[in-house]
Amino acid sequence: MRKRVENNGAVLGGRARSERGQYSRSLRHFAVWSMACFVAFAIAGCASTPQLSGEALAQKQAAYAKEPFEVRIVDRSKFGARFQPAVVVPSFSEPPGTIVIDTRERLLYLFQAGGTARRYGVAVGASGYAWSGEAVVGRKAAWPAWYPTDDMHSQAPGLPPRIEPGPQNPLGARAIYLFQNGKDTLYRIHGTSEPWTIGTEASSGCIRMLNEDVIDLFGRVTLGAHVIVR
Repeated sequence: MRKRVENNGAVLGGRARSERGQYSRSLRHFAVWSMACFVAFAIAGCASTPQLSGEALAQKQAAYAKEPFEVRIVDRSKFGARFQPAVVVPSFSEPPGTIVIDTRERLLYLFQAGGTARRYGVAVGASGYAWSGEAVVGRKAAWPAWYPTDDMHSQAPGLPPRIEPGPQNPLGARAIYLFQNGKDTLYRIHGTSEPWTIGTEASSGCIRMLNEDVIDLFGRVTLGAHVIVR
């Protein structure tokens, strides 16, 4: 029987140090995390409860009324100012349309014309699971399904063969697929059902964003866009 090789669960590609060993460890780490989140969602929703006023919450919910699944609104006051979406003038420059992810600062920049960039807070790979390198956006998907690999199933046998699109899916509301030399790296930039991890080292090489933020980024990023992870 052919083994499934698609991994829609990890985020963000590049060249890894000691690639084979780190990739294997990343799969094990991600499989355990994914199963934990899948179970936690069923029990407690795997998301924070927004503390917004009724009017502010209604306005935000209305912005996502056409989404096929609920976009849970996150209380932004619980995050530091630098993790709030903002238009900034970075201390470095890249051509418009380029994505730069600063894993040390837990920030993602989408460069625009005039030297400005849209900045978002992200979660990055935990110590020992971080990736760096360059890639291009080869595919984009809204509310993707997730297919754990055979390796992930061997490490976490309870994982379903497919996790359907929706708020419980580890990829969240959007996924941006990273390619190198025309091939899928199996890494993504995606949403998350664990908003409290933004600004931390929490993933197995993943770049996680709040679902609200990844929806915004998704609409601005074009296929073929250059991605730099450092």
